[in-house]
Amino acid sequence: MTATTTQATPREASTVRRRRGGPRAAESRWGLILAAPAALHTLIWIGIPIIVAFVLSMTAYDVVTSPQFNGFANYAVIFQDTIFWKAVLHNVIIAGVGIPISMFLALVFATMLNRAIPGRGIFRVMVFLPHITATVAVAMIWLWIYSPSSSGLMNTVLGLVGIGPLPYLTSPKLALASVILVTIWQGIGLKMLIYLASLQGIDEQLYEASSIDGANFIQKFRHITVPMLRPATFFILVTSLIANFQTFDLIYILTEGGPANATNVVTYRIYQTAFQEFRFGLASAQSVILLLMLIVLTFFSRRIVGGTDGD
Repeated sequence: MTATTTQATPREASTVRRRRGGPRAAESRWGLILAAPAALHTLIWIGIPIIVAFVLSMTAYDVVTSPQFNGFANYAVIFQDTIFWKAVLHNVIIAGVGIPISMFLALVFATMLNRAIPGRGIFRVMVFLPHITATVAVAMIWLWIYSPSSSGLMNTVLGLVGIGPLPYLTSPKLALASVILVTIWQGIGLKMLIYLASLQGIDEQLYEASSIDGANFIQKFRHITVPMLRPATFFILVTSLIANFQTFDLIYILTEGGPANATNVVTYRIYQTAFQEFRFGLASAQSVILLLMLIVLTFFSRRIVGGTDGD
């Protein structure tokens, strides 16, 4: 008996390949199609402006005259600009003090409001409300709270115990701390919401198993809750750092960077350089430095928190 072998024709082989790779190929095509709008948006509104800013950072440009190439002269100016580095220091202080406090308070509120307590929906809205309120409105409210006269809310309360009135926004010693307090108050809501969603995603069986092993609340929180919240903590930390270095409208309304640059921050310093001094090349170089700082901060945040893995 002789064995007979059959060979597929080229058309049949091509058909088999299409059938095997058909669903995956279709899935890939649809993935590219669905991602294309977001990729195009990122390219137009983020990629191109970054390239333009880098090119302008190597020019002397005042809008009126044509840009004049000057190499890295703007960067040399930045390293000698004490106001710019003072603004960077203020951002670091605001981030170093405000972000940990707001994250801690957000986690406390999320843990409390994750329990079945009466009116927790109302409390969730109350905590989240400052985040969705326009920053201009928030700043106007705090201008009244910080009013240096006795009619200001803060001075009225402190006056009841014989303190004040205090110049919260006009004193170089108090202005930065006053701004930090506002950023903490406004930033708790979103962080609380993210932590709350993450807490609701933790399997209750983990807590039940730890209870059987005799773990108390603190041990559960330390060995179960905190590790499981690591991805949320990383996301909150990175987004908070970026938002901190993008703070502008709050400073613009509350203090305008004063008094004596005591509350000046990086974005406001860039605004001053570009729209008050009309040195757009230098402002672009400052923006590039800001971008590089954010990249470095994001990298170190990932190393500190442990990335986005929950294990």
